[in-house]
Amino acid sequence: MKSLLFHTKKYKQVERKIKSFLNGYEDFLSESTAQSPRAVGDAIQDILAEHCETILGKDVCSNYSASFARRAMADIAFEDAKECYYVVDVKTHRSSTKFNMPNLTSVERLARFYEEAKNFFVVLMVTYDIVGVRAVISHVSFVPIEFLGWDCLTIGALGWGQIQIANSNKITINPGYSRKTWMLELCDTLLEFYPKEIGKIGKRMDYFKRIRARWENIKED
Repeated sequence: MKSLLFHTKKYKQVERKIKSFLNGYEDFLSESTAQSPRAVGDAIQDILAEHCETILGKDVCSNYSASFARRAMADIAFEDAKECYYVVDVKTHRSSTKFNMPNLTSVERLARFYEEAKNFFVVLMVTYDIVGVRAVISHVSFVPIEFLGWDCLTIGALGWGQIQIANSNKITINPGYSRKTWMLELCDTLLEFYPKEIGKIGKRMDYFKRIRARWENIKED
């Protein structure tokens, strides 16, 4: 399914508009919140949730929603004129930090979501640094997850597995990348990942067998 956003130059325009909007937004931080990446991230997410419908424009955005539970797949969702459905995960990264490894989504949840060709899981990454009490936006990425290269992604051991950005300072974007190819690469990655997890579980079981044996031999007073 071709997207009106991601198979045209439209998404690059959206990136520029988001960056310009945030840099032109009135000060929204204090001395205390400016030093908290979580507080800055929450503030930027709230601002985008309120204004992203306008930023996207009516030509590509309808049925807009920004009301989701904290653990939901999306922070923002909308449809385009072709009824493609976009769920947007807003992430922020302070560029002066050396390391940031955000979770994106569950591999099982993404696999189910992508059973429908019209669905797009979108990562909106806002990179910033703090100058005084202002968040100065240096870069915005607004791309479907399949545009993210596997050289910058990893799998975290939570549930079925969590897709993570390995280091937010180093993100590879491959515009127009094939979803089919990306999903096959995801499957190959998981078929390597799961046996390693089985090996780890075996070691953990052996460890607690030894712990249990030691406790069995302890005499209570």
